[in-house]
Amino acid sequence: MLKVYGDYRSGNCYKIKLMLHLLDLPYEWIAVDILKGETQSEAFLAKNPNGKIPVLELEDGTCLWESNAILNFLADGSSFLPTEPRLRTQVLQWQFFEQYSHEPYVAVARFIQLYQGLPEARQAEYQECHVRGHKALKVMEKQLQRTSYLVGEDFSIADIALYAYTHVADEGGFDLSPYPAIRDWLARVASHPRYVGMLD
Repeated sequence: MLKVYGDYRSGNCYKIKLMLHLLDLPYEWIAVDILKGETQSEAFLAKNPNGKIPVLELEDGTCLWESNAILNFLADGSSFLPTEPRLRTQVLQWQFFEQYSHEPYVAVARFIQLYQGLPEARQAEYQECHVRGHKALKVMEKQLQRTSYLVGEDFSIADIALYAYTHVADEGGFDLSPYPAIRDWLARVASHPRYVGMLD
């Protein structure tokens, strides 16, 4: 059986959990506490030398890491990853966007607020995360005003990658009321019959 090493509250780990449920694949979840330094243990570093979650361990013991790479592996051959080169590249575009323009701000603001309780030492960084995070949300809003999902009319791993932290953006102080297309998209993703919530 597949094994997922992760933290239920982590958006990057949730991507993998949601993908596995959408594909109806059985798995074992192994909780890893990042705040206790468990990702730096010798046993964990043997699975991911980069010392980060999530890690997907395959039946043969091979370990895959980096959430978006894992999404591509799991979705290969399914409806969640287009085979047409242009569409497949657009999926990658949004995954790179998520890692460089979205996650460093939306997810980091959430970490500062939810995990650390908004310490004074990180207030300036938190405010900067909001400026840059809203810029990323505006890019998503513009696309979702044109198409039902981030890559056309089909639900793909591009949506899973960006849904993970967007749907809990309020936990980082982001108000999504100015983004009606994003809010409609969040509802579409959550309406999938095999959808599972972050803490379910």
